[in-house]
Amino acid sequence: MSSTTSHENHNRPEGTPTPTIVEGKEEKTVTPKSDDGNEIMVDWDGPQDPANPKLWTFKEKWAATTIVSLFTFISPVSSSMIAPATEIITQQFEIKGSVQAAMVTSIFGRSGLCYWPSGPLSEIYGRSRVLQLANLFYLVWNLACGFAQSEVQLIVFRFLAGLGGSAPLAVGGGVLGDVWLAEERGKAIAVYSLAPLLGPVIGPLTGAWIAQRSTWRWVFWSTSMVDAAIQVAGVFFLRETFPPVLLERKAKRIRKSLAADPEKAGSEIHVRTVYDSDHRTWQSIFSKALTRPFTLFAREPIAQIIGVYIAFVYGIFYCGFVPQYTNVIYETSTKQCLSPFPPLSLSLSPKSNTIVFLTTIPSIFSNVYHEAPGIAGLNYLAFGVGLTFASQINARYMDKIYVYYKNKNGGVGEPEFRVPSMILGSFLLPIGLFMSGWAAENAVHWIVTDIGMVFVASGVILSFQTMQTYVVDCFTLHAASALAAVSCLRSFAGFGFPLFAPTMYDKLGYGVGNSILGAVAIVIGWPAPLLFWKYGKAIRGASKYAKKSS
Repeated sequence: MSSTTSHENHNRPEGTPTPTIVEGKEEKTVTPKSDDGNEIMVDWDGPQDPANPKLWTFKEKWAATTIVSLFTFISPVSSSMIAPATEIITQQFEIKGSVQAAMVTSIFGRSGLCYWPSGPLSEIYGRSRVLQLANLFYLVWNLACGFAQSEVQLIVFRFLAGLGGSAPLAVGGGVLGDVWLAEERGKAIAVYSLAPLLGPVIGPLTGAWIAQRSTWRWVFWSTSMVDAAIQVAGVFFLRETFPPVLLERKAKRIRKSLAADPEKAGSEIHVRTVYDSDHRTWQSIFSKALTRPFTLFAREPIAQIIGVYIAFVYGIFYCGFVPQYTNVIYETSTKQCLSPFPPLSLSLSPKSNTIVFLTTIPSIFSNVYHEAPGIAGLNYLAFGVGLTFASQINARYMDKIYVYYKNKNGGVGEPEFRVPSMILGSFLLPIGLFMSGWAAENAVHWIVTDIGMVFVASGVILSFQTMQTYVVDCFTLHAASALAAVSCLRSFAGFGFPLFAPTMYDKLGYGVGNSILGAVAIVIGWPAPLLFWKYGKAIRGASKYAKKSS
């Protein structure tokens, strides 16, 4: 028994004939093996099979990309949106000590350290199923946060919400690798990678006004309402994208039809997909998938290098530009601050007798420029402008640069062709750190500080987008596991950097503090693009998982 098939290639343009490149290995056209008619090999129905996610219409591809980006966006919003209300929460629950107060905000990001299973699980059960169940888990516990009656309940609920909310960060890149060709992937990843960075910009801005005008509980309830709408959209528009899972479903349908056929019901016909090995068991699949992120990070130098670099960039983002406590300042000398429902007439003067826990943005614009907290929060828009502007410019040129170098390379694409976008980012990041730090230190006009923030944001998003696209290009089939591997250090940095940031800026000042970060950004960031460009291919050549060429 046989059927005509052609092997799936994750990086093959439409209509390209086999042989193809799959995970760095040249594959011949796969023909179904037939040992006396006892085996069926399941593959796509030819090179133009519309069931292949790579051959979906642009409308279908962008639907999947948009839903995944929204999943990735709402989680960081929740992570940072509570920060402006932390002072109210610490008063209501009588939380003692700055570390305990910090946990209310940062525990959400700390739970993200445990998201490593979501990537490999998506390679077993499918991207869509894992994403939607994880988001539903996040929705339930984020809603529960609004009903918390104690410090312990709030921290536990935040931790559990973070577990679900972190899954899109590990799985989303895999979805994009499944549906987009390499020469199309840059624009999609530009949108997707903007989401987790834009979320913490919007979160504190909206959270400050919600906390000021209403109760801190509405911070959780409002994000839950938005996430519920995203969840509904995901149910209707997010189809499964992972090819091995799609082909396994096809194989199950074939097995079911064979079992229903009286002539073949008693025969021992083995049905398996082109991704299945001869000795593949459920136990081996599960154990290998769950350990793959650790294997990648432990044994793949390219994953280690990218992981360290992304962790540093992400740490700067949270260290310098995301508040971990509050930018809504309440007078501790009045009984009003003990109420979770502060009246609109509550004094918000930064000069009042207060206990304040701040990092750079709110403290700069409240203490240096003497802006009211609500107005100070608007300066986050500068960071949003930098993220959005640089992201969209990069989206337009990343794929063009890739295609240009691919044509110069005889039509063979390489992940290193993404690196040019990273060069500009590596220069903008330290420039912005120096500018914003010393402008604030010397009380130069606030617009100079905001311009520095725009540069920092541009440098962060350019580096972030380049590295995410590079990882997906390198580990297309196992992109979710690879992203989980390189993102582990990022979560440590996102949790750890804000813990020392207030002390650093308090001891050294904004100028010296940002100069230290800028100097490290130069030492790490400037050589990085050159090293990736010159040695990236050689490092990938020693990799078991990364493909040698696209």
